[in-house]
Amino acid sequence: MHEPVYLDYNATTPVAPEVAGAVMRCLSDTFGNPSSSHELGQRAAAIVTEARGSVARLIGAQAEEVIFTGCATEANNLALLGVARASTGKRHLVISAIEHPAVMAPAQQLEREGWALTVLPVDRFGRVSAADVQAALRPDTVLVSIMHANNEVGTLQPIREIAAVTRPRGVLLHTDAAQSAGKLPLDVYALGVDLLTLAGHKFYAPKGVGALYVRRGTPIARILFGADQERGLRPGTENVPAIAGLGAATELALAHLPMAARLRDRRDALHQRLLAAIPDLHLNGHPYERLPNSLHVSFPGVSGRALLHAARADVAASVGSACHSEHDAVSGVLAAMGCDAARARGAVRFSTGWPTTEKDIEWAAEALIAAWRQLAQP
Repeated sequence: MHEPVYLDYNATTPVAPEVAGAVMRCLSDTFGNPSSSHELGQRAAAIVTEARGSVARLIGAQAEEVIFTGCATEANNLALLGVARASTGKRHLVISAIEHPAVMAPAQQLEREGWALTVLPVDRFGRVSAADVQAALRPDTVLVSIMHANNEVGTLQPIREIAAVTRPRGVLLHTDAAQSAGKLPLDVYALGVDLLTLAGHKFYAPKGVGALYVRRGTPIARILFGADQERGLRPGTENVPAIAGLGAATELALAHLPMAARLRDRRDALHQRLLAAIPDLHLNGHPYERLPNSLHVSFPGVSGRALLHAARADVAASVGSACHSEHDAVSGVLAAMGCDAARARGAVRFSTGWPTTEKDIEWAAEALIAAWRQLAQP
């Protein structure tokens, strides 16, 4: 009996062997508190410093601009709530209709606290218009938060164009790059963002560690209270083993980025095999401006959930975001894109990873086609 072909890398990734090694070495050999002045503490502090430098290189930032967090959700909360708490007088926030709950929920919390919240629409490909951002800006706008790549359909947002609108107005720009890091080159200065979120487990680091880039000089307040770790923005003793893993994963990502075409080749091979057997298969998301590993399609005449259940022995994928996959409601992302009920019902998300082979794609395609034919029979 074989394991199902794993095609859910946008949900999470396995911990890379090199990363696991870094974590285990830290667990066994470097147990000191990074805030301690003795040798064991300073060894731990050195690991944190090295990892911070690696993350900074991945996104083109300065090391002191990287804040380690427990996950991307925490980083997003720190970005939105921290900027809001630091704001004096201005109380308007702009997000898109397809943001991850880790951005949507804190934005809605601020709205409950009396902030004005503007939620921008997206086009049929899931893209936000920079012109819509510009039209939404007000004299009291503090922050615009638009994700770099959508976690369901993979569509990339025009962050540079949006930054060209926000920067002259003195409005801060945050982007959730949890899905982009490790798959696409990122440069915070070229993008023009003030804050950027990363999630370690999306690129072969362990779960339970993330990071927030905060451009030097960006007004942001703490939302947790305690000691002064992470520039006072994330108090509490650092999770040194997880941070070591994030650093090791970042170095792997830097080495893999020049080979991103392999992810795209595997993704496109799966799409072409499915399309050859199922001509009415519908691609959701932008045909070109999307993550190199992401394929979100709607199977005609069947439920995506039923399809994956029928193929579960051979394929591990999802009907949408892992944060919503247990719910039967139509994806909010697809609804915002104007998908009809039938297309949304048949939607499935596939995402390839560095371990994905050509044989995996062949096996998965055959299983999915067989399952579709079985379910689509009149």
